[in-house]
Amino acid sequence: MKARTLAAIVKKDLLEVKQNTSVMMSIIIVPLIFVVVLPLILITAVSSSVQDPAEIQRQLSELGPMLQNMPASVSQYLALWNDYQKWFVLFLGMFMAPMFLIMPLMTASAIAAESFAGERERKTMEALLYTSASDAELFVGKALAAFLPALAITWLSFAGYTIVLNTAGWTIFGQIWFPLSLWWPLIFWVSPAMAAVSIAITVLISVKTHSFMGAYQTSASVVLPVVGLMAGQVSGVIYLSVGMGWILGSIYWIIAGALAWFAVRTFNRPKLLL
Repeated sequence: MKARTLAAIVKKDLLEVKQNTSVMMSIIIVPLIFVVVLPLILITAVSSSVQDPAEIQRQLSELGPMLQNMPASVSQYLALWNDYQKWFVLFLGMFMAPMFLIMPLMTASAIAAESFAGERERKTMEALLYTSASDAELFVGKALAAFLPALAITWLSFAGYTIVLNTAGWTIFGQIWFPLSLWWPLIFWVSPAMAAVSIAITVLISVKTHSFMGAYQTSASVVLPVVGLMAGQVSGVIYLSVGMGWILGSIYWIIAGALAWFAVRTFNRPKLLL
């Protein structure tokens, strides 16, 4: 594969993404919700509850299953904080962790849907497929056009979330307390794997879908495992720790590899033209 060809495909697709209002809105709005809106809502909720210590204790008692199943290292870490600080750590530092995985999934699927199904919808797929680029170069170039922005947006959002939490929480903790250790494998190992899975699924869907919205809405179902992870963590069935992050990421990388292999086999000019 030629690097110049891949770079040209990536550049072309990103320019087309910028012109799609639906994609740009999802890319902008989703990070704003997770980095600014939700943290401010939760911080406001914490601030209003601090006047009633009994209410904080009641809310913490409702998390009994999760607190009981926590690894000893995390339980010892939580024991260092008072109930007010503990509430802050649990809701903003732990419960928000799996929700952050929605960003690479939604961003990657939106760009990939625009890249594949969007080409067909705009009637520009035929011209692209008649170029000298090989099938592998077309697939990899388009996949990179979705994968790289998804990672960049996720990592920048993580940096912004870190700044927001440490700034807003300084009067509460008196020190920099975020990120927690579980976030490192989540952001730099699990999120790239989930973005790769999302792209492979979107490619497979786009081959049989004739519109951007059809491919995007169908591929949006990839967020369901994240919802399950959130529910499992709150119920205490699953706990997202550093070790779990490495295991989860490894599983998703295996799934991504298998789906990418299958997607490459189904990605060919005759099928896309038909």
